[in-house]
Amino acid sequence: MSQIKERPILFSAPMVRAILEGRKTVTRRAIKVQPHIDASGNFCVGSSNYGQDGYGKPVTKHFVNGCCPYGKPGDRLWVRETFALLGNEDGCCIDWQDNLVKGDERGAARIYRASCPTGDYGLNQIPAKAEWKPDTEAMEYDGAWRPSIHMPRWASRILLEITDVRVERLQDGEGETAFESRYIAEGINRIHQGDGDYAFHPFKSEPGPGSWTDPFDAWRELWVGINGAESWNANPWVWVVEFKRVTP
Repeated sequence: MSQIKERPILFSAPMVRAILEGRKTVTRRAIKVQPHIDASGNFCVGSSNYGQDGYGKPVTKHFVNGCCPYGKPGDRLWVRETFALLGNEDGCCIDWQDNLVKGDERGAARIYRASCPTGDYGLNQIPAKAEWKPDTEAMEYDGAWRPSIHMPRWASRILLEITDVRVERLQDGEGETAFESRYIAEGINRIHQGDGDYAFHPFKSEPGPGSWTDPFDAWRELWVGINGAESWNANPWVWVVEFKRVTP
């Protein structure tokens, strides 16, 4: 039996909250070396030609199976997010009972930026091994946060299993209502307006100005907020990675 492959993946605090709440089950990431379609309609990356599918469309399944840096269905992704280890006034790590932790930071109490109060979008901190849920006792933290890129595997609290991988243009399907509804799975908030209608926002979860009536527009705002307007306008080819959360 082959061993399940695990790879790290970075997520921002709003997207971590969306995963924990079960709202986010897919992520789109721009392909590092952008493919192109040659004069014959072949799907090409650099000097590699992946051909056509016989219907005039590029073949991407061979490219996906061999080139996706996030893996294939069945592989797992452990989430890197901004976190901190609790310590005392001397800068030494402590556990949840305020006991001094020596030698191995793995025994230190951990908190995560996505689950600490952050104004409009914040939720409360939880112990590292607890199931995520809003807590009635919020803890403000003003210490030093460790960037997500520096999170080691042992500090990660979220493990995802890939269920599907495909390649598409970022803006494919714009204007198609059925297609646009798929972007709700990107983790945008579906906000009930109180009159049977819904609005959508990439970050806010309460009714208010700045919300969109179309989930595609909220998804576009999310992409631009992370990758910039230039990336949106370029309409790059993207990896579409669908996943489900599993027990770490």
